[in-house]
Amino acid sequence: MEYRRLGGSGVKVSEISLGSWLTYGGSVAEEQATACVSRAYEIGINFFDTANVYMRGAAEEIVGRALRDFERDSYFLATKVYFPMGEGPNDRGLSRKHITEQCHASLRRLGVDYVDLYQCHRYDETTPLEETLRALDDLIRQGKVLYIGVSEWTADQISDALRIAKEMNLDRIVSNQPRYNMIQRKIEGEVIPLCEREGVGQVVFSPLAQGVLTGKYHPGEAPEEGTRAADPDNNRFMQQLMNEEVLSAVDGLRSVASEAGLSMPQLALSWVLRQEDVSSAIIGASRPEQVDDNAAASGVELSADMISEIDHLLEGVTQFD
Repeated sequence: MEYRRLGGSGVKVSEISLGSWLTYGGSVAEEQATACVSRAYEIGINFFDTANVYMRGAAEEIVGRALRDFERDSYFLATKVYFPMGEGPNDRGLSRKHITEQCHASLRRLGVDYVDLYQCHRYDETTPLEETLRALDDLIRQGKVLYIGVSEWTADQISDALRIAKEMNLDRIVSNQPRYNMIQRKIEGEVIPLCEREGVGQVVFSPLAQGVLTGKYHPGEAPEEGTRAADPDNNRFMQQLMNEEVLSAVDGLRSVASEAGLSMPQLALSWVLRQEDVSSAIIGASRPEQVDDNAAASGVELSADMISEIDHLLEGVTQFD
C-alpha cells in the first residue's frame, strides 16, 4: 500500500480507504463488515471513513467495534456531520449546537476519544460560515478532532472557508470529499485547481461510479438481484449512469484493463489516483476479496497513452457538470 499526505497536512493516509456508505449497518452484515475492516487493516489501509447519518449511527457503531482491537494511533478515522439525525429543528445542519452534539455522539458510537478527520457532509446555507468554522476549531482545540474537512463543497465555498479561517486565525480545512470517477468529473473544472493551490486534498467517493466501472452491468441486461443497481433505494444515485450509452462505453474499457493486466476496478481506481491532488479513493466492500482486489490499484501508474484511450472510449458519456 502506498501513502499520500492529506492535502497540505503532515499526516499520511493510504491511497485506498475503506468507507461504509450504503453498506455497513445496512446491506452488509456486521460479521462481513468486520472481516472487510480487518482485511483492509492487514494489507495496509489505514484510512476508514464513515458518517453519523449512515444508517442513523449504526455504521459508526459497526466501524468502531471492528477497529477496537487495533491500536488507536495506527489508523486514521473519519466521520461527518450535517444531515438530519432527528426530527427537531436543530437536529441537522452545521450550527455550533448540532456540530458539537453530533461530534460527541459520534465519539460515543465509535468508542474513541477523538476522530482524525471531522467533515462537513454538505454546505449549510442557513448557518454563518464563521459559526461553523469556529465550532470546528473549538473541537480541535479540545482534542476531540485532529483535522477538519468538507464534502461536496463548491470551489467558492471552499475558498470562502479558507479565507475566513485565515482572517479569524482558525484551523483550516485540509480535505474535500467529492464524487469523482472516470465518468463524473465535475471537480476537474474549478475544485481541483483551487485545492491544488491551497493544499486541500481530495478524498474521493464513488471512484467506481456505484459499481458501473467494475463492468458488472451490461447494456441490454437488467441488473442482477442483490446488486446496487437492483436496489430501488439506490436509483437516485445511479440514474445518470445506468443507461445503454454509458454501459456500452464502459464495456469498451475491458480491453484497456486486460492489456494493462488490471481488473476493471483496479483500472478505475488507478485512473482516479493519477490526480496528484487526490489523497485517497474510498472503496466500499462486502467481502475481503473485494478489498484485496481494490487495494492492488495502489501504486499503479497508467501511461499517457492509456489515459488518452480511456478518454476516447468515454467521450460522449463523460459528465463535467
